[in-house]
Amino acid sequence: MPYDAGTALVVVDVQNDFADPAGGLYVTGAELIVPVVNAEVAAARAAGAQVVYTTDWHPAATPHFLTGGGPWPAHCVKGTWGAELHSDLVVDGDIVRKGTGGEDGYSGFGVRDPLTGDERTTGLAALLRARGVSAIVVVGLAGDVCVQATALDAVRLGFATRVVRAATASVNLTEGDEDRAFAAMAAAGVEVV
Repeated sequence: MPYDAGTALVVVDVQNDFADPAGGLYVTGAELIVPVVNAEVAAARAAGAQVVYTTDWHPAATPHFLTGGGPWPAHCVKGTWGAELHSDLVVDGDIVRKGTGGEDGYSGFGVRDPLTGDERTTGLAALLRARGVSAIVVVGLAGDVCVQATALDAVRLGFATRVVRAATASVNLTEGDEDRAFAAMAAAGVEVV
């Protein structure tokens, strides 16, 4: 990918609960994208681009989890091994946390209260704009959930947006979810490479 000082690489949720087979919400094959993501980090840094990492950082009890009435098993509980970034991931940039108050945190740019629907920003857009970023490259987990939500929000917020498909892995709860997610991103103006 071509990087420059006006571009940021956004690494989405490459955390143990998603990227390790022992994780609470393991995405099949996710550990295989870590070297590809690391190559993107190296390329971005070599070109003077920003690198930002997003992480789920949930409380132990939240309406986001099945135990609280939500759709997901417990995952990425703050302070646990599952919430840590994967040990093989090169971490060389800021970390933006999502879901810290129990919200749904699909997009790196914002969270939504699952009970009230209230939305608020994570601060990612402000961070990028303060550093003169106008284009982002999105990689990470999962392609059909948080990568998709992050990329769609990035376009909506006015960032030129690319997703590196080889540096993502998808949940595919329903067969074809990954293909539908990438088609939706492309239709919204995301460049899928």
